[in-house]
Amino acid sequence: MATTLVNTEFNFPGQKSVYHGKVRDVYNINDDLMVMIATDRISAFDVILPKGIPFKGQMLNQIAAKFLDATSDIVPNWKLATPDPMVTVGLKCEGFKVEMIIRGYLTGSAWREYKNGCRELCGVALPDGMRENERFPEPIITPTTKADAGHDENISKEEIIAQGIVSKEDYETMERYTRALFQRGSEMAAEKGLILVDTKYEFGKRDGKVILIDEIHTPDSSRYFYADGYEARFNAGEPQKQLSKEFVRQWLIDHDFMGKEGQVMPEMTDEYCESVSARYQELYEHITGEDFCKPADEDLAARIEANVTACLAQLKR
Repeated sequence: MATTLVNTEFNFPGQKSVYHGKVRDVYNINDDLMVMIATDRISAFDVILPKGIPFKGQMLNQIAAKFLDATSDIVPNWKLATPDPMVTVGLKCEGFKVEMIIRGYLTGSAWREYKNGCRELCGVALPDGMRENERFPEPIITPTTKADAGHDENISKEEIIAQGIVSKEDYETMERYTRALFQRGSEMAAEKGLILVDTKYEFGKRDGKVILIDEIHTPDSSRYFYADGYEARFNAGEPQKQLSKEFVRQWLIDHDFMGKEGQVMPEMTDEYCESVSARYQELYEHITGEDFCKPADEDLAARIEANVTACLAQLKR
């Protein structure tokens, strides 16, 4: 199996701290810049799986960079440079403790709740009689709290504002940006024969301005269906052909694992990890319209350290 990067322990010039997330490691440079490294770790049900996925970090980072650039005319974002295939360097912002999830279709966790009788999600009323993978009349926003550890929790707009998690003005700005981003992402997906089904965005604040942070429109943060055959499959009650991380969640569910206490993580063979990598590559090539170029098997940490150090020196000038 190709080399994977699952842990990082860098000491970059000006580094003040590091945050190891589920998938990304974020380095604070002089309380001004962030170095975000997309590792090859993979998580599901808020649990980091025991093995990395070859080339996953590079694919996610490059997809996110493409979409950050393609949406910078409608939403200001944090990205300054991508000095390495697995790294983005950008502005340090004060992140909001909320993830803005927007759904165009009833699927995934929303469908699981709906099937169990739920008719309100994050304060949004859901109509009776909907079917799995059915399109909502209008996309709905279903935010969650952003937990430092453990599970994120569903929360309504009203609760976010009432609890002072985000001000009314800032929340409404995020809401407006979320809808605009989803519209642009949907249009770009449609050009490639895909449907952007649902996704999440994270925002922060810098110098009094709301800014888009983190990744966008990657298979870790989004779900895509193939447009071709969607209607036929929906009418027949068949599963949609999709490109997202949902297939990993479904594999875990099929092996009786959903991140709950007492459940045992199934074995991830090298063959399984390679198959997941192939699925990520499929999405990468569909959504970008470009072939994915696998780099030579090399010392990823050494390459990243050299590239980031050079970038930080350049940004200081």
